[in-house]
Amino acid sequence: MGQFLKVFAKDQSGATAIEYGLIAAGIAVAISAIVGTLGTSLTTKFTTINTKLQ
Repeated sequence: MGQFLKVFAKDQSGATAIEYGLIAAGIAVAISAIVGTLGTSLTTKFTTINTKLQ
C-alpha cells in the first residue's frame, strides 16, 4: 500500500491534464467575451446603416 501511494504521489499526468483543461477554459472565456463585444458592436453598426438606408 505504501508503494502505491508513493507512485501515485509522483504521477504528474493527472495534474497536466487538469492544467490543459484550465487553459482551454480560460481561452474559451476570452473568446466568448470577445465575440460578445464584437457582436454587440456589429449589431449597432448594422442597425445604424439600416436606419440610414430607410
